[in-house]
Amino acid sequence: MTLLIKNARVIDPSQNLDKTADILVENGHVCAIGSFDTADEIINADGLIAAPGLVDMHVHLRDPGQTHKEDILTGCSAAAAGGVTSLLAMPNTSPTTDNADTVRYILDKAKGASAKVYVAASITKGLKSEQATDLEELKAAGATALSDDGRPVENTEMLISAMKAAPSLGLAVTAHCESLPIADGGIMNEGEVSRELGVKGIPDSAEDCGTMREVSFADALGVPVHICHVSTKNSVKLIRDAKKRGVKVTAETAPHYFSLTEKELLKRDADFRMNPPLRREEDRLEIIKGLRDGTLDCIATDHAPHAPEEKADFEKAPNGSIGMETSLSVGVTYLVKTGELTINQLIEKMSTAPARILGLDAGTLAVGAPADIVIFDLDDRYRVDVTKLHGKSRNTPFKGRELFGKVKYTVLDGKIVFGEI
Repeated sequence: MTLLIKNARVIDPSQNLDKTADILVENGHVCAIGSFDTADEIINADGLIAAPGLVDMHVHLRDPGQTHKEDILTGCSAAAAGGVTSLLAMPNTSPTTDNADTVRYILDKAKGASAKVYVAASITKGLKSEQATDLEELKAAGATALSDDGRPVENTEMLISAMKAAPSLGLAVTAHCESLPIADGGIMNEGEVSRELGVKGIPDSAEDCGTMREVSFADALGVPVHICHVSTKNSVKLIRDAKKRGVKVTAETAPHYFSLTEKELLKRDADFRMNPPLRREEDRLEIIKGLRDGTLDCIATDHAPHAPEEKADFEKAPNGSIGMETSLSVGVTYLVKTGELTINQLIEKMSTAPARILGLDAGTLAVGAPADIVIFDLDDRYRVDVTKLHGKSRNTPFKGRELFGKVKYTVLDGKIVFGEI
């Protein structure tokens, strides 16, 4: 079975490639990039960009246990609609992904889905920081990474033990950086807007203290750590300084942190509530600076589906927003179209870099690589219509917004999983 992507602007940061060419796919892999005439299927990509499929290293699929919000198959359908071909599923499921059976359940259910699912297993049982998980067992079951995301690992001894063991097991440690006593049950950024609304806020220091702790451990132990969902200017500066000192730290931010601020909360709409929360304009600008100078390696969504009734009450709603279907477009609109990043740099941060950090066979269009490809129109403007989203939930902070960069096709292992010829 052959697929020909014809006359695309082919962008592949892993090969420093940016040229108009055809991509020939055979038996699920990239066969060649050049000029070709025939294939079993042909996508006319004239005027479109073809790039390595996006790798979203921070996704909550809610499966098992919370499938009224999302499940593995619907989450992967949403991924495909956004050009995401590989994703890392976080462990705050019910039950927690803290045992081999749950890891295997996720991987088994993901077979045949519209995206490749990798598993972040938890560092502690039930995310409670009371009992360590069996890391070797989790790795043997197929886990790719370790995280207690949804909560920080409060037990420092268990966190240090996991960070020490992870490199030899081939597991990445991704860290939710938050001091729970400082956050103290806040529901949005502490500042002018929280005071105006009369609701409890979360100080920047809750995140910054967590970031400093994880960076300090990585420095002292000489091992890698990946910092999740960076939202504050000081966390960016801490990571920048650590990198200059040679600390093995990588970091991600999410689309909402470089595009939105706490002022969105004036609407009292819980779809704009997430953790960490939307911050101030000065934080947004430092996030962009961190993306430009390489302090922030990746853009990941922290895709967190919730049912509409759960998001109905502004103050009582759970934190989280969905993001996989809009992540590329938000990056194009707020970073590329504004001149902050080139499209090549955006693809590197959304595909090549996260694949490298997780050690995945992804993020490249090199000959022989899996044919996981996103094809999109850089200039096609569209309005986000929540009724047309492909997942189960609708809690996007980008609802109703006009965005550039519409995904036209997503190819997974050489098969079209989104878009029609």
